[in-house]
Amino acid sequence: MVPEIVRRLVATIPVMGVVAIAVFALLHVTPGDPAVIIAGDYATAEDVAKIRAKLGLDQPFVTQVGIWLGRIVRGDLGTSIYSGLPVTTLIGQRAEATIALTLMSMLISVGVAVPLGVLAAWKKGSLIDRAVMVFAVSGFSMPTFWLGFVLVYVFAVSLHWLPVQGFQPIERGFWPFLRHLILPAITLSLVFMALIARMTRASMLGVLSEDYIRTAFAKGLAPRRVLVRHALKNAALPIVTIIGLGFALLIGGAVVTESVFALPGLGRLTVDAIIRRDYPVIQGVILVVSGVYVLLNLVVDLVYVVVDPRIKY
Repeated sequence: MVPEIVRRLVATIPVMGVVAIAVFALLHVTPGDPAVIIAGDYATAEDVAKIRAKLGLDQPFVTQVGIWLGRIVRGDLGTSIYSGLPVTTLIGQRAEATIALTLMSMLISVGVAVPLGVLAAWKKGSLIDRAVMVFAVSGFSMPTFWLGFVLVYVFAVSLHWLPVQGFQPIERGFWPFLRHLILPAITLSLVFMALIARMTRASMLGVLSEDYIRTAFAKGLAPRRVLVRHALKNAALPIVTIIGLGFALLIGGAVVTESVFALPGLGRLTVDAIIRRDYPVIQGVILVVSGVYVLLNLVVDLVYVVVDPRIKY
């Protein structure tokens, strides 16, 4: 197992290199010159040329790529064009809000969707099953920003139960930290919750039709024991896969959610950087998120072995 983990980690290096080059190339072919944005509306052509030379934008594309890759190897993601701060510093300042939002959304999604999917499969064709499917379809259909504004209006503006926006670090108290994350986490988790519920139901339906499940019920075992210990355990592989891949959905959805609730996270940082054409920040955030996604895929593969010992690498 350990040699396989090492081999997989080494294999991610060329993958991340390709991602880095692709991101760098994509951002440099988009319209807009960061030097012009930094110089301002009243800058002369000479001022713009000086800024381009300072940022290295006047060098050939291949040279710029080589310089950036060399910095990445040293752990240097560059310096923000807008703020002048290192990109690693900006990411470190914003990472807590995004990590907290993503983890809480994941807990809500899994904690609600998996039981609903199991229940819907067990009660196939019943009113409960139809209600779960309506919930799943509704979850896919509702735009994240619209749901966020509805929750803000109901629970923050009308009932005054929760804050409208903002973020409180956990060191300032767990309850203030939790109060500021409840609405954003519910907003972000709804689409992912619907996806997990549908996948859980589909996977459970395939297992519940097996002979050993019918035998377990015929022996008089409690339905809860059969569903959890026998059916869900054997239906877990597709569910684990969708949960692992769902982190990408959550991180992508965080861009909209953080904007609606004014959370100072990586999503908000990315939006601001795109508006300002702050190339180093955009590249750094995308590279970090891509690295997290690759590592999550590795974790999912390792969880496969725990869930089903028959899988060997």
